[in-house]
Amino acid sequence: MHMNREEYAEYTKRHAPRSKAGRNMLRAFLTGGFICVLGQGLLTLYGRMGLSEESAGAAASVTLIFLGALLTGLGVYDKLAKFGGAGTLVPITGFANAVAAPALEYKTEGRIAGTAAKMFVIAGPVIVYGITAGAVCGLILWLAARI
Repeated sequence: MHMNREEYAEYTKRHAPRSKAGRNMLRAFLTGGFICVLGQGLLTLYGRMGLSEESAGAAASVTLIFLGALLTGLGVYDKLAKFGGAGTLVPITGFANAVAAPALEYKTEGRIAGTAAKMFVIAGPVIVYGITAGAVCGLILWLAARI
């Protein structure tokens, strides 16, 4: 079968799968937005309970981390991630999932060699490079203030 460029372009256009990018972006936006709304709700709740703004922020963060780890352990976070994609990765709950999931995956190897050793396989590099970037930026700002 011989085709010219135009015929081949039409053929591939007809047989190529449609992009799901629009749907995926909407799902990520809604899922990440829901997590952030939940965080804001917790912040407001803790503030109304009498905590200072700083303490309410810390309590909301800890609650979201706990919920992310709990939902990972129950197998719910994976289902949420299949639906919401990147919307579940960006918020703090995604970090909790990144720590809890490898720990659960390697628990059969024991508490030390499995759970403890593998817990930061995914989150470890993020922590290391985040701290390094923070230190470098802090050093740059400190040096810039001296000049």
